[in-house]
Amino acid sequence: MNTRATTEQNPAPWTVAVLGPGGIGGLVASLLARRGHRVIVVAGEQTARTLDERGLTLRSGQFGDGTLAVEAVTELTEPVDLCVVATKETGLAEALQRVPAAALGSGLVLPLLNGFEHVALLRETYPAGQVVPAVIWAESTRTAPGVIEHTTPFCRIELASAAAPASRVAALGALLEDAGMGGLVREDETALLWDKLTFLAPFALLTTRHAAPVGTVRSEHREELTSVLDELELLAATVGVPAQASALLDRFDNAPEGMRSSMQRDAAAGRPVEIEAIGRALLRQADRSGTPVPALTALVTSVAKAHGAS
Repeated sequence: MNTRATTEQNPAPWTVAVLGPGGIGGLVASLLARRGHRVIVVAGEQTARTLDERGLTLRSGQFGDGTLAVEAVTELTEPVDLCVVATKETGLAEALQRVPAAALGSGLVLPLLNGFEHVALLRETYPAGQVVPAVIWAESTRTAPGVIEHTTPFCRIELASAAAPASRVAALGALLEDAGMGGLVREDETALLWDKLTFLAPFALLTTRHAAPVGTVRSEHREELTSVLDELELLAATVGVPAQASALLDRFDNAPEGMRSSMQRDAAAGRPVEIEAIGRALLRQADRSGTPVPALTALVTSVAKAHGAS
């Protein structure tokens, strides 16, 4: 594979594989394809066939509507500059079989999954120095195979890596920025992942438990919300991440009243929920650190029991 020079102003075309063309993967694939990058979507047979026949359609208030032609395969068979991993945690291990380490070559791996435990699995599967942990702030849904609805007026990716060369991480950040996705490079990958999880976990679990948007959660279930946030402040401190419950509560109070989580949508549709990555991962950290989290434990247990993840 040729090494492609990248500048912050005008990144040269990259070859990018996107594993998992759902709401997030489809959004990222669309935005990179629009900027002239070669995008190879890695998906199951039916989805790959649909993308070959109809292309990838994005509907977005921020980025506009359009359909783009992308390459679609069921398994990556050539080296790439970047592989975006955007599957759900529930199907990650199986999906990674579609991107063999030998085929990836020296390409970077950018996981856009919830939680933090997936990073270890990716670094067992691919060279650690190629994995760049990241988070994405956006609400985007696959409404049909190859059709993506991006509903938030923002799409922001932040990334950090304790193992990848700084120059390669900076080049990746510039690529994402050029495509309209932020690309903020941060210093601490643990803080990066936990900053999102301390908001996402209560948001996803509480909206799912009560089948209600965030506005209802913060008004009708505020005591439960504040108890969970207090425990998350203590839990984050065990991994060296400062998180103030009051600041987390402010984020809830400032969120759009009708905002719903992807976990809630999955539960309503009868799809598997990401209880392991978003809920039980936190409980495992609580066990390791000896941190009591009764409110969080009750919440995770309730959601798991209600949605067949016990």
